[in-house]
Amino acid sequence: MTGPPIEFPDSVSVARAYLQQALDAQGLDVPVRTRVPSPRPARFVRLERIGGARLDLVTDRPRLDVHVWGEDDDDVADLVGVVRPLMLAMPGLRGGVRVYDVAEVGGPNTLPDPVSDQPRAAFAVEVSMRGTTLAP
Repeated sequence: MTGPPIEFPDSVSVARAYLQQALDAQGLDVPVRTRVPSPRPARFVRLERIGGARLDLVTDRPRLDVHVWGEDDDDVADLVGVVRPLMLAMPGLRGGVRVYDVAEVGGPNTLPDPVSDQPRAAFAVEVSMRGTTLAP
């Protein structure tokens, strides 16, 4: 692949802003963060880029881990039931970034927090985002 240098968006920042806005629109007071908050709330979502690669000259395809914490197993299941479809509905123009598609690459699984033993679930998605020509 040749061409001008392409700058790719911070995929976690784009996804975090989108998901926070989408949860707020659902009337859910659930913080979306890139690290475990301190103090730790009863419910929150953490996003992390765990890989992925450039798909073509102008498209990055990061793999994002989505971790959902809740008060108990039922709360986690309910929250995953909202967060998962919202993440899959992300394609569109998000904060000036073109999101082409979202593919689930790892469905929800139970993953209790090893430090706090707080109920948690995780799933993974790949998100195709368009980059822009790097300014000279």
